[in-house]
Amino acid sequence: MNQSQNQFFQFFIEPVKPECEEQAKELLAENFARQQNGTFNKEYLAGIIPTMLSYVKEESKEEITAIMNDFSKRF
Repeated sequence: MNQSQNQFFQFFIEPVKPECEEQAKELLAENFARQQNGTFNKEYLAGIIPTMLSYVKEESKEEITAIMNDFSKRF
């Protein structure tokens, strides 16, 4: 995991519901692997955003949604 991936991991895992932490870690690992092998694309990102948001505590969803939407626009 490179530095930017580690920063995103730390940022994203913090607001995750405790009962969803393992699933979130697996999804992040898959995301980073796809980035490494070149299969991470805008369509994949759009498909996983709802899953990622389902792992996040309610009070953090607005912030995470805004960040994910901004990232997908810049991607």
